[in-house]
Amino acid sequence: QVQLVESGGGLVQAGDSLRLSCAASGRTFSTYAMGWFRRAPGEEREIVASIRSSGDTYYTDSVKGRFTISRDKTMNTVYLQMNNLKPEDTAVYYCAAQRVGSTGYDSWGPGTQVTVSS
Repeated sequence: QVQLVESGGGLVQAGDSLRLSCAASGRTFSTYAMGWFRRAPGEEREIVASIRSSGDTYYTDSVKGRFTISRDKTMNTVYLQMNNLKPEDTAVYYCAAQRVGSTGYDSWGPGTQVTVSS
């Protein structure tokens, strides 16, 4: 497993931008698929975006065109650039890693709070 730590959350106004970072430990980080999830108050956790080792990306519909996931393999870091934030983006955001061959995400960060005021 890798160890993950998120940063970059905060309180912003609607329309603002934030960039979340997820620092990962482990020599095999570059082979992992990485994902960003979020859990809003009273809601189930949902996937926001993911990126494979190949660079292929996925976005949930509600963030398409506003959020961008990227990774820097040399820095063992994955990012989530969030633009035009909306109050409904308010949630705790989690970074997760999926090992090659695994059917699910194996490692999770502690989360970072994002609050968007209207």
